[in-house]
Amino acid sequence: MGPHPAVAAIRLAVRRVLNDILDDHGRAPGHPPHEQPPSPLVLVACSGGADSMALASALAFEAPRLGIRAGGITVDHGLQTGSDLRAAEVVLRLRELGFDPAESVAVTVGRGGGPEAAARDARYAALDAAAERHGAAAVLLGHTRDDQAETVLLGLARGSGIRSLSGMAAVSGAGGRYRRPFLQLDRQTARKACMVQSLPVWDDPHNADPAYTRSRLRHEGLPALEKALGKGVVEALARTAQLSRDDADALDAWAGRAAAGVRDADGRLECAGLHALPPAVRRRVLRRAAIEAGAPAGSLFARHIEEVDRLITGWRGQGAINLPGRVVARRQGGRLVIRQG
Repeated sequence: MGPHPAVAAIRLAVRRVLNDILDDHGRAPGHPPHEQPPSPLVLVACSGGADSMALASALAFEAPRLGIRAGGITVDHGLQTGSDLRAAEVVLRLRELGFDPAESVAVTVGRGGGPEAAARDARYAALDAAAERHGAAAVLLGHTRDDQAETVLLGLARGSGIRSLSGMAAVSGAGGRYRRPFLQLDRQTARKACMVQSLPVWDDPHNADPAYTRSRLRHEGLPALEKALGKGVVEALARTAQLSRDDADALDAWAGRAAAGVRDADGRLECAGLHALPPAVRRRVLRRAAIEAGAPAGSLFARHIEEVDRLITGWRGQGAINLPGRVVARRQGGRLVIRQG
Protein backbone atom coordinates (compact mmCIF):
# COMPACT_ATOMS: atom_id res chain seq x y z
CA MET A 1 0.00 0.00 0.00
CA GLY A 2 1.41 3.34 -1.07
CA PRO A 3 1.52 6.60 0.89
CA HIS A 4 -1.53 8.76 1.43
CA PRO A 5 -2.34 10.86 -1.70
CA ALA A 6 -1.39 14.08 0.08
CA VAL A 7 1.97 12.63 1.12
CA ALA A 8 2.55 11.27 -2.37
CA ALA A 9 1.77 14.71 -3.87
CA ILE A 10 4.22 16.62 -1.69
CA ARG A 11 6.96 14.03 -2.23
CA LEU A 12 6.51 14.15 -5.99
CA ALA A 13 6.69 17.95 -5.98
CA VAL A 14 9.90 17.89 -3.93
CA ARG A 15 11.42 15.09 -6.02
CA ARG A 16 10.96 17.12 -9.18
CA VAL A 17 12.66 20.15 -7.66
CA LEU A 18 15.54 18.08 -6.28
CA ASN A 19 16.11 16.57 -9.72
CA ASP A 20 16.23 20.09 -11.15
CA ILE A 21 18.81 21.06 -8.53
CA LEU A 22 20.90 18.02 -9.41
CA ASP A 23 20.73 18.90 -13.10
CA ASP A 24 21.78 22.47 -12.33
CA HIS A 25 24.80 21.17 -10.42
CA GLY A 26 25.94 18.71 -13.04
CA ARG A 27 24.86 15.46 -11.42
CA ALA A 28 22.82 12.70 -12.95
CA PRO A 29 19.97 11.60 -10.67
CA GLY A 30 19.99 7.91 -9.81
CA HIS A 31 23.71 7.28 -10.24
CA PRO A 32 25.63 5.79 -7.32
CA PRO A 33 27.02 8.54 -5.06
CA HIS A 34 30.59 7.21 -5.33
CA GLU A 35 30.55 7.98 -9.07
CA GLN A 36 29.45 11.55 -8.54
CA PRO A 37 30.94 14.82 -7.30
CA PRO A 38 30.29 15.70 -3.64
CA SER A 39 26.61 15.62 -2.72
CA PRO A 40 24.91 19.03 -2.82
CA LEU A 41 23.32 20.37 0.34
CA VAL A 42 19.69 21.49 0.17
CA LEU A 43 18.21 23.47 3.07
CA VAL A 44 14.56 23.82 3.97
CA ALA A 45 13.29 27.03 5.57
CA CYS A 46 11.00 25.75 8.31
CA SER A 47 8.79 27.82 10.59
CA GLY A 48 7.10 24.80 12.15
CA GLY A 49 3.85 25.53 10.32
CA ALA A 50 2.01 22.94 8.24
CA ASP A 51 3.42 24.05 4.88
CA SER A 52 7.06 24.02 5.91
CA MET A 53 6.76 20.87 8.05
CA ALA A 54 5.21 19.02 5.10
CA LEU A 55 8.08 20.30 2.96
CA ALA A 56 10.67 19.19 5.52
CA SER A 57 9.18 15.70 5.75
CA ALA A 58 9.19 15.32 1.97
CA LEU A 59 12.79 16.53 1.75
CA ALA A 60 13.82 14.08 4.48
CA PHE A 61 12.24 11.24 2.48
CA GLU A 62 13.46 12.16 -1.00
CA ALA A 63 16.95 13.60 -0.42
CA PRO A 64 18.73 10.35 0.60
CA ARG A 65 17.25 8.56 -2.41
CA LEU A 66 18.88 11.10 -4.72
CA GLY A 67 22.20 11.37 -2.95
CA ILE A 68 21.44 14.83 -1.57
CA ARG A 69 22.30 16.11 1.90
CA ALA A 70 19.37 17.76 3.69
CA GLY A 71 19.49 20.55 6.26
CA GLY A 72 17.04 22.91 7.87
CA ILE A 73 16.94 26.51 9.05
CA THR A 74 14.30 28.17 11.21
CA VAL A 75 14.30 31.94 11.62
CA ASP A 76 13.42 33.42 15.00
CA HIS A 77 11.97 36.86 14.29
CA GLY A 78 11.69 37.65 18.00
CA LEU A 79 8.23 39.18 17.50
CA GLN A 80 6.38 36.99 20.00
CA THR A 81 7.02 35.92 23.56
CA GLY A 82 8.68 32.52 23.64
CA SER A 83 9.75 32.63 20.00
CA ASP A 84 13.22 31.37 20.94
CA LEU A 85 11.76 28.31 22.67
CA ARG A 86 9.53 27.58 19.69
CA ALA A 87 12.50 27.90 17.33
CA ALA A 88 14.41 25.41 19.48
CA GLU A 89 11.48 22.98 19.16
CA VAL A 90 11.56 23.30 15.39
CA VAL A 91 15.29 22.59 15.36
CA LEU A 92 14.66 19.46 17.42
CA ARG A 93 12.05 18.27 14.90
CA LEU A 94 14.44 18.91 12.04
CA ARG A 95 17.13 16.87 13.74
CA GLU A 96 14.64 14.06 14.34
CA LEU A 97 14.08 14.05 10.58
CA GLY A 98 17.82 13.53 10.14
CA PHE A 99 18.75 17.03 8.99
CA ASP A 100 22.34 18.23 9.34
CA PRO A 101 22.76 21.13 9.71
CA ALA A 102 19.62 22.02 11.66
CA GLU A 103 19.77 25.41 13.29
CA SER A 104 17.86 28.45 14.46
CA VAL A 105 18.88 31.95 13.40
CA ALA A 106 17.69 34.95 15.42
CA VAL A 107 17.07 38.21 13.53
CA THR A 108 16.17 41.77 14.39
CA VAL A 109 13.15 42.99 12.43
CA GLY A 110 13.29 46.63 11.41
CA ARG A 111 10.40 48.92 10.53
CA GLY A 112 11.04 49.76 6.90
CA GLY A 113 8.10 49.13 4.56
CA GLY A 114 5.75 47.93 7.30
CA PRO A 115 5.93 44.95 9.67
CA GLU A 116 5.30 42.23 7.08
CA ALA A 117 7.87 43.55 4.61
CA ALA A 118 10.43 44.16 7.37
CA ALA A 119 10.04 40.60 8.69
CA ARG A 120 10.36 39.21 5.17
CA ASP A 121 13.53 41.22 4.51
CA ALA A 122 15.10 40.04 7.77
CA ARG A 123 14.11 36.43 7.06
CA TYR A 124 15.59 36.34 3.57
CA ALA A 125 18.78 38.02 4.75
CA ALA A 126 19.15 35.30 7.38
CA LEU A 127 18.44 32.53 4.86
CA ASP A 128 20.93 34.01 2.39
CA ALA A 129 23.59 34.11 5.10
CA ALA A 130 22.86 30.53 6.17
CA ALA A 131 23.04 29.28 2.59
CA GLU A 132 26.40 31.01 2.10
CA ARG A 133 27.72 29.77 5.43
CA HIS A 134 26.87 26.14 4.70
CA GLY A 135 27.53 26.21 0.98
CA ALA A 136 23.97 25.15 0.18
CA ALA A 137 22.96 24.50 -3.41
CA ALA A 138 19.40 25.66 -2.75
CA VAL A 139 16.87 26.65 -0.09
CA LEU A 140 13.35 25.20 -0.30
CA LEU A 141 10.39 27.39 0.67
CA GLY A 142 6.91 26.11 1.52
CA HIS A 143 4.76 28.66 -0.32
CA THR A 144 1.58 27.07 -1.66
CA ARG A 145 -0.91 27.89 -4.40
CA ASP A 146 -2.97 29.72 -1.77
CA ASP A 147 0.01 31.92 -0.91
CA GLN A 148 0.43 32.62 -4.62
CA ALA A 149 -3.20 33.70 -4.96
CA GLU A 150 -2.82 36.06 -2.00
CA THR A 151 0.34 37.53 -3.49
CA VAL A 152 -1.41 38.20 -6.81
CA LEU A 153 -4.28 40.00 -5.07
CA LEU A 154 -1.85 42.10 -3.01
CA GLY A 155 -0.04 43.07 -6.21
CA LEU A 156 -3.34 43.98 -7.84
CA ALA A 157 -4.25 46.18 -4.87
CA ARG A 158 -0.91 48.00 -5.09
CA GLY A 159 -1.44 48.72 -8.78
CA SER A 160 2.22 47.96 -9.43
CA GLY A 161 1.83 46.42 -12.89
CA ILE A 162 2.09 43.01 -14.46
CA ARG A 163 5.25 42.00 -12.59
CA SER A 164 3.37 42.27 -9.29
CA LEU A 165 0.59 40.11 -10.73
CA SER A 166 3.15 37.43 -11.57
CA GLY A 167 3.41 36.52 -7.91
CA MET A 168 6.23 34.35 -6.62
CA ALA A 169 8.58 32.56 -9.00
CA ALA A 170 9.17 28.82 -8.65
CA VAL A 171 12.89 29.66 -8.83
CA SER A 172 14.29 32.96 -7.54
CA GLY A 173 17.22 34.55 -5.76
CA ALA A 174 20.87 34.74 -6.71
CA GLY A 175 21.80 31.77 -8.87
CA GLY A 176 18.32 30.26 -8.44
CA ARG A 177 18.91 29.76 -4.73
CA TYR A 178 15.23 29.69 -3.69
CA ARG A 179 12.93 26.91 -4.89
CA ARG A 180 9.19 26.68 -4.22
CA PRO A 181 7.99 23.10 -4.84
CA PHE A 182 4.43 23.65 -3.60
CA LEU A 183 3.19 26.48 -5.84
CA GLN A 184 0.88 24.03 -7.61
CA LEU A 185 -0.39 22.46 -4.37
CA ASP A 186 -3.03 23.90 -2.09
CA ARG A 187 -2.57 24.62 1.59
CA GLN A 188 -4.93 21.81 2.62
CA THR A 189 -2.78 19.20 0.91
CA ALA A 190 0.21 20.22 3.01
CA ARG A 191 -1.85 20.21 6.21
CA LYS A 192 -3.33 16.81 5.36
CA ALA A 193 0.16 15.41 4.75
CA CYS A 194 1.22 16.56 8.21
CA MET A 195 -1.87 15.07 9.83
CA VAL A 196 -1.53 11.60 8.29
CA GLN A 197 2.18 11.51 9.21
CA SER A 198 1.46 12.71 12.77
CA LEU A 199 3.80 15.66 12.30
CA PRO A 200 3.41 18.34 14.99
CA VAL A 201 2.38 21.68 13.51
CA TRP A 202 2.54 25.18 14.96
CA ASP A 203 -0.06 27.71 13.81
CA ASP A 204 1.42 31.20 13.89
CA PRO A 205 -1.13 33.54 15.54
CA HIS A 206 0.05 36.33 13.21
CA ASN A 207 -1.58 34.39 10.37
CA ALA A 208 -4.98 35.02 11.98
CA ASP A 209 -4.26 38.57 13.23
CA PRO A 210 -6.37 41.14 11.33
CA ALA A 211 -3.67 43.73 11.95
CA TYR A 212 -1.76 42.12 9.07
CA THR A 213 -2.89 42.74 5.49
CA ARG A 214 -2.23 39.21 4.28
CA SER A 215 -4.15 37.79 7.23
CA ARG A 216 -7.21 39.91 6.39
CA LEU A 217 -6.95 38.84 2.78
CA ARG A 218 -6.69 35.18 3.76
CA HIS A 219 -9.59 35.10 6.19
CA GLU A 220 -11.88 37.79 4.76
CA GLY A 221 -10.92 38.78 1.23
CA LEU A 222 -10.50 35.42 -0.50
CA PRO A 223 -13.54 33.82 1.17
CA ALA A 224 -15.63 36.81 0.06
CA LEU A 225 -14.39 36.44 -3.51
CA GLU A 226 -15.19 32.73 -3.52
CA LYS A 227 -18.65 33.44 -2.13
CA ALA A 228 -19.28 36.00 -4.88
CA LEU A 229 -17.59 34.23 -7.78
CA GLY A 230 -17.70 30.58 -6.81
CA LYS A 231 -14.97 28.05 -6.13
CA GLY A 232 -11.85 28.10 -8.24
CA VAL A 233 -10.73 31.66 -7.48
CA VAL A 234 -7.43 30.48 -5.97
CA GLU A 235 -6.64 28.27 -8.97
CA ALA A 236 -7.54 31.10 -11.38
CA LEU A 237 -5.31 33.56 -9.55
CA ALA A 238 -2.42 31.08 -9.62
CA ARG A 239 -2.89 30.69 -13.39
CA THR A 240 -2.93 34.47 -13.70
CA ALA A 241 0.41 34.57 -11.89
CA GLN A 242 2.03 32.20 -14.38
CA LEU A 243 0.59 33.95 -17.44
CA SER A 244 1.62 37.34 -16.05
CA ARG A 245 5.12 36.05 -15.34
CA ASP A 246 5.51 34.81 -18.91
CA ASP A 247 4.36 38.19 -20.27
CA ALA A 248 6.56 40.15 -17.85
CA ASP A 249 9.61 38.04 -18.72
CA ALA A 250 9.05 38.68 -22.43
CA LEU A 251 8.65 42.43 -21.89
CA ASP A 252 11.74 42.55 -19.68
CA ALA A 253 13.77 40.83 -22.41
CA TRP A 254 12.45 43.30 -24.99
CA ALA A 255 13.32 46.23 -22.72
CA GLY A 256 16.81 44.84 -22.20
CA ARG A 257 17.41 44.85 -25.94
CA ALA A 258 15.74 48.22 -26.45
CA ALA A 259 17.79 49.99 -23.75
CA ALA A 260 20.98 49.89 -25.79
CA GLY A 261 19.25 51.45 -28.80
CA VAL A 262 18.00 54.54 -26.98
CA ARG A 263 21.34 55.71 -25.64
CA ASP A 264 23.69 58.18 -27.31
CA ALA A 265 27.44 57.75 -27.71
CA ASP A 266 27.95 58.92 -24.10
CA GLY A 267 25.44 56.40 -22.73
CA ARG A 268 22.72 58.96 -22.00
CA LEU A 269 19.08 58.12 -22.66
CA GLU A 270 17.63 59.88 -25.70
CA CYS A 271 14.10 61.17 -25.18
CA ALA A 272 13.10 60.77 -28.85
CA GLY A 273 14.14 57.12 -28.86
CA LEU A 274 12.34 56.48 -25.58
CA HIS A 275 9.17 58.15 -26.86
CA ALA A 276 9.08 55.76 -29.84
CA LEU A 277 9.02 52.68 -27.61
CA PRO A 278 5.76 51.01 -26.53
CA PRO A 279 4.82 52.32 -23.06
CA ALA A 280 5.31 48.94 -21.33
CA VAL A 281 8.81 48.63 -22.77
CA ARG A 282 9.74 52.29 -22.16
CA ARG A 283 8.75 52.15 -18.50
CA ARG A 284 10.87 49.05 -17.99
CA VAL A 285 13.85 50.83 -19.52
CA LEU A 286 13.25 53.76 -17.17
CA ARG A 287 12.88 51.52 -14.13
CA ARG A 288 16.10 49.69 -14.94
CA ALA A 289 17.94 52.99 -15.41
CA ALA A 290 16.69 54.25 -12.04
CA ILE A 291 17.82 51.08 -10.28
CA GLU A 292 21.22 51.26 -11.97
CA ALA A 293 21.52 54.83 -10.69
CA GLY A 294 20.98 53.66 -7.12
CA ALA A 295 17.21 53.62 -6.50
CA PRO A 296 16.29 50.60 -4.31
CA ALA A 297 14.12 48.26 -6.37
CA GLY A 298 11.82 47.51 -3.43
CA SER A 299 11.06 51.21 -2.92
CA LEU A 300 10.57 52.08 -6.57
CA PHE A 301 6.84 51.99 -7.32
CA ALA A 302 4.74 52.43 -10.46
CA ARG A 303 3.90 56.04 -9.52
CA HIS A 304 7.62 56.91 -9.50
CA ILE A 305 8.13 55.52 -12.98
CA GLU A 306 4.96 57.23 -14.25
CA GLU A 307 6.34 60.59 -13.10
CA VAL A 308 9.63 59.96 -14.90
CA ASP A 309 7.71 58.77 -17.97
CA ARG A 310 5.93 62.13 -18.15
CA LEU A 311 9.32 63.74 -18.73
CA ILE A 312 9.24 61.84 -22.02
CA THR A 313 5.57 61.81 -23.01
CA GLY A 314 4.23 64.98 -21.35
CA TRP A 315 7.19 67.35 -21.43
CA ARG A 316 6.20 70.90 -20.50
CA GLY A 317 9.42 72.10 -18.95
CA GLN A 318 8.75 70.49 -15.59
CA GLY A 319 11.51 70.15 -13.01
CA ALA A 320 13.44 67.16 -11.75
CA ILE A 321 11.74 64.09 -10.31
CA ASN A 322 13.00 62.85 -6.96
CA LEU A 323 13.18 59.05 -6.65
CA PRO A 324 14.01 56.75 -3.72
CA GLY A 325 17.69 56.40 -2.86
CA ARG A 326 18.33 60.12 -3.50
CA VAL A 327 18.14 59.48 -7.24
CA VAL A 328 17.02 62.37 -9.43
CA ALA A 329 15.62 62.22 -12.96
CA ARG A 330 15.62 65.33 -15.16
CA ARG A 331 15.35 66.18 -18.83
CA GLN A 332 18.25 68.11 -20.32
CA GLY A 333 18.63 69.00 -23.98
CA GLY A 334 16.65 66.08 -25.35
CA ARG A 335 18.34 63.64 -22.98
CA LEU A 336 17.01 62.01 -19.83
CA VAL A 337 19.57 62.10 -17.02
CA ILE A 338 19.00 59.76 -14.07
CA ARG A 339 21.58 59.85 -11.33
CA GLN A 340 22.07 60.34 -7.60
CA GLY A 341 21.67 64.04 -6.86
